[in-house]
Amino acid sequence: MKTLQLPLFIATLGLCSFAQADFIGLKGDISYWNIEGESNIDRKHLNDQDLDRKGTVQASVAFEHPIPVIPNVKLKYTQLDTETESNNTIEGLAKTEINLDHTDLILYYEILDNIIKADIGVGATRLNGDVKQFGTSVDIDEYSPIIYAEVGAKLPFTGLSAKAEATYTNVNDVKITDAQAEFQYDFVKSIALDLGAKVGYRVLNIELNDLDKRDMKFNFKGPYIGLNAHF
Repeated sequence: MKTLQLPLFIATLGLCSFAQADFIGLKGDISYWNIEGESNIDRKHLNDQDLDRKGTVQASVAFEHPIPVIPNVKLKYTQLDTETESNNTIEGLAKTEINLDHTDLILYYEILDNIIKADIGVGATRLNGDVKQFGTSVDIDEYSPIIYAEVGAKLPFTGLSAKAEATYTNVNDVKITDAQAEFQYDFVKSIALDLGAKVGYRVLNIELNDLDKRDMKFNFKGPYIGLNAHF
């Protein structure tokens, strides 16, 4: 009889641990990002060209599960369609038109998931689109590995939380630094759905060296507002 007690105890402990583990979850958000910044193409010794202030879309979706060995998955997308300010042409600089899609695929693990939250991971980023200047167009289709980190905290029983996240790569003449921080308020909290609003600030720096015999540098920055949901 005693020989059966230990296996039964272990099985019961395992079931209790599984019952306390997080269930499968799906997170999503969409934001309006009001961007400004600078552009520099083959003009290392001249001033950067200012970009028009424009609004664009950024969104992400993440799938999380309680299996420790298998990483969670996150997909981020940002549309970067803008151009340099018209007064740059008065100064003798050609207008630059930027039409890029920026996509991140991230595999990450939750190191902490309580009042304090922390994630780390790796993934891949893609820049796809074109840049036009002097009446010519340069096609861009670049892939690079990235490292990822996120840290956050929430104030219990209030719906208030804050977080910061970043990705970074510097491989094969492609350097991208992407960082953002935000405050969030969940106005709907239930077993089936958490729904909230957020406000934050994001900085995205992109450097592409020796692309079609050109060096390109883009700096995007600005505040954003959006909605997020957790199923």
